[in-house]
Amino acid sequence: MFKKNFVWGAATASYQIEGGAYEADKGRNVWDVASATQGRIFEGHRGDVGCDHYHRFKEDVRLMKELGLKAYRFSVNWARLLPEGTGKVSEDGKRFYLELLRELKNAGIEPWMTLFHWDYPYALYQKGGWLNAESPKWFEAYAGVCAELFSPYVSHFILINEPQCFVGLGLSSGEHAPFLKLPDAEVMRAAHHVLLGCGLAEKKIRKICGSSVKIGTAQAYWPALPLTEQDVELAREETFACHKNFGSVNYYTDPLLLGHYPEDALAWQRECGFTFPESDMDIIGSKLDFYGLNTYSGDCVTRENGKTVYPQPAPTVPRTDMRWTVRPEALYYGPKFIWERYHLPIVYTENGVALTEWKDLDGKINDDSRIDFLRRYLRALSRAADEMEIDGYFYWSLIDNFEWAEGFSKKFGLIHVDYETGERTPKKSAGFYRHVIETNGEDL
Repeated sequence: MFKKNFVWGAATASYQIEGGAYEADKGRNVWDVASATQGRIFEGHRGDVGCDHYHRFKEDVRLMKELGLKAYRFSVNWARLLPEGTGKVSEDGKRFYLELLRELKNAGIEPWMTLFHWDYPYALYQKGGWLNAESPKWFEAYAGVCAELFSPYVSHFILINEPQCFVGLGLSSGEHAPFLKLPDAEVMRAAHHVLLGCGLAEKKIRKICGSSVKIGTAQAYWPALPLTEQDVELAREETFACHKNFGSVNYYTDPLLLGHYPEDALAWQRECGFTFPESDMDIIGSKLDFYGLNTYSGDCVTRENGKTVYPQPAPTVPRTDMRWTVRPEALYYGPKFIWERYHLPIVYTENGVALTEWKDLDGKINDDSRIDFLRRYLRALSRAADEMEIDGYFYWSLIDNFEWAEGFSKKFGLIHVDYETGERTPKKSAGFYRHVIETNGEDL
């Protein structure tokens, strides 16, 4: 069962909902540039206006209150606040986020602020981005600005969202902005700078905000799942194996929380010729207050004839509109493995489902499959909460939005958005989630 003070929320990200891409003196970011580049985004979709949250945030906060949300996770658009990435603060960007925070306070909704959710300032990208040795200090300075401006309203800061994606997909596989396919050693350098930035930012925020602040990260987490009860230990091992890619969760959190890279990652770094000063680990090592997990599914693993195998899912296993398998057990075994490794309170900073859906003739969205998804996954999380410290759950996403390279084609929201008119329509699942919050998940 969930604790009495369990945090029920929903999440969004700045570039995915704000729009207002060229308002006032806002600077461009790598996703602004990607949207304006033909062939990068599904059917040429652009996030210039999107959900227009920049102009409609008061309406969105009202909808949050009607949902009964206790907390709202959102991100700051770095280039909206600091148009050049460093230096002068935009008065308009400052105004926007302060007005949003005041609106949330008046609605009784606690803000959880993510500092970086992929929309890297283009001015800094032109200087090398995360490859630049100065990039950790750029991020530290930006985090300090956010702490100074917003700490009267914000007590929970999430440093970064999913380095597995903005490093792995953005710099290695070339699937996300800035769509690069760099040599592994260069990607390692960028990832190391991200970690240095996190270490510096964590210390900067604590210096400004004092002991009351809570700091964590949000990690993309796709755990290995045991096919049978005999495969639990194997699933744990596979979850934390490097596999020579940038998608593993512990590649980024072992350095922050344990003070070192995983052994197989170190071996891979040596193989690629990537080195760093050992003193860097003193900077990276951080005191985090919670571990944020973004989980949508997982892959089953077992052993056959002494070999580790990932069996293909049977055709009967349901899949979402992202083609991800529906694996509710990911919200039991996933936090179990993280808890055993780090012993930090866990918050599900993202979990949700994209479905093919539209308004029916009565103007309603009867998304019963999303309700079923939520019921299944939250039952698994409730089981986990009986065995470990699970502090909160944020559904992804509050509203339908720009799903990166997929444009507006994937719909995760509890609230439907008409991208031509901006009209918001709560789906059937919104009512279900409101009931979950009202009953603290006791009626699943």
